[in-house]
Amino acid sequence: MSRTLPSPSPQQDEHEQRQDAPEREQGAPLSNGLKQRHLSMIALGGVIGAGLFVGSGAGIAAAGPSIVLAYALSGVLVMCVMRMLGEMSAADPASGSFSVHADRAIGPWAGFTAGWMFWTLLVVGVGIEAIGAAHIMQGWFPGTPSWLWVLAFMALFCGANLAAVSNFGEFEFWFAALKIGAIALFLVLCALAVLGLLPGTASPGTAHLVHDGGFLPTGVSGLLVGLLASVVAYGGLETVTIAAAESDDPVRGVARAVKTTMWRIGIVYVGSMLMIVTLIPWHDPAVTEAGPYAAVLDRLGVPGGARIMEAVILVALLSAMNANIYGSSRMAYSLVARGQGPAFLGRVSGRVPRHAVLASCAFGFFAVLLSYWWPTTVFAWLLNMVGGVVLIVWGFIAVSQLVLRRRLEREAPEKLTVRMWLFPYLTWVALAGVVGVLVLMAVDSGTRVQVYFTGGLALALAVIGYARQRVATAR
Repeated sequence: MSRTLPSPSPQQDEHEQRQDAPEREQGAPLSNGLKQRHLSMIALGGVIGAGLFVGSGAGIAAAGPSIVLAYALSGVLVMCVMRMLGEMSAADPASGSFSVHADRAIGPWAGFTAGWMFWTLLVVGVGIEAIGAAHIMQGWFPGTPSWLWVLAFMALFCGANLAAVSNFGEFEFWFAALKIGAIALFLVLCALAVLGLLPGTASPGTAHLVHDGGFLPTGVSGLLVGLLASVVAYGGLETVTIAAAESDDPVRGVARAVKTTMWRIGIVYVGSMLMIVTLIPWHDPAVTEAGPYAAVLDRLGVPGGARIMEAVILVALLSAMNANIYGSSRMAYSLVARGQGPAFLGRVSGRVPRHAVLASCAFGFFAVLLSYWWPTTVFAWLLNMVGGVVLIVWGFIAVSQLVLRRRLEREAPEKLTVRMWLFPYLTWVALAGVVGVLVLMAVDSGTRVQVYFTGGLALALAVIGYARQRVATAR
């Protein structure tokens, strides 16, 4: 006698739909145009940004030689976050990356909040990078208007991202190659100078590390300022997991990129800081005025050192612009595919979410206009709102990994090709580290406003996301 199977409850049905949502991302599928060489270079180059070349100067001026310790501590936190993100992305690659994982692990409101916060961060970043790149071009071509360069860069990268994902991949491949080449050459020159092997340069030994006020010349307070500066500099590493969803082998690409994070951070960031504070006094005015890398090149007698670094910084800015347009458009596409954004942004043509690309570029250009119209009010609010977004996102990543790891171990252990170290203990340590940095930002007068604005943005999005979730559940 046949037996009728029980029908799933509405709650079960909704849970299963939400579980499958990332794999079902509705609408036309995106391209698989990114090759492994693209992903490898995006992973390598993504860690080298304008924040490292310029922003690190303020950290050095505040912390002195202890900036090396600051970058090492925050680097350990970033390694843990990327390992967690890599574990989830290798198991279930998706164009929404951590937003999709938060959706699956915590609920649609969390995916909505993390996704739109990150989108805001990226599109504001597009405007900031365009302004920085235009400023450099004005220095090279005096008399040219800043808006002209902004418009040219916007048109170039908007067009590249509208055409095909492979264009984004090629731009980032060559940008990354230039940045990596510049950093490698810089580190080689510095190592030769430290060892006293560079002609015309005597080895400074440890004089600048311990004799200019000691390793902690400004005390623990300076170290904390340097720690906050280093956390900001690490932002942007998450893009590689977004890009992996459009590669020919996303699982292998994510696994390879995440597994190389440790030595990339160790060599590029911590290694650079160590070379800089070893070769020049941390309190040298040139560290903040010209930038630490240009200051070192000038000290080593490299002809046109400042101009060389300007060119490298320009490449870093353009690379970040390109990556932010790409990342924001894919995040918007993923959110819309899960019913968490305006439907028109999810339309795909030529396997590219072109409406999302245009919207991201338009908001980035609007941010540039705001910087001219209201530099100390509206634009300053925007900058403050995105000041701590990366930390909020890292918090969502840690919580999501705690939930999804247990679920994968029960339901699909074969998907755990990348595993978080010392789970769950190190995940909890990383989450505590994220909360600790936010607390430090809240008590520091220079960053307290950013915490308030970012917290306000997160709360507003969480309320909207939760309301949408309740409405969807009630239907």
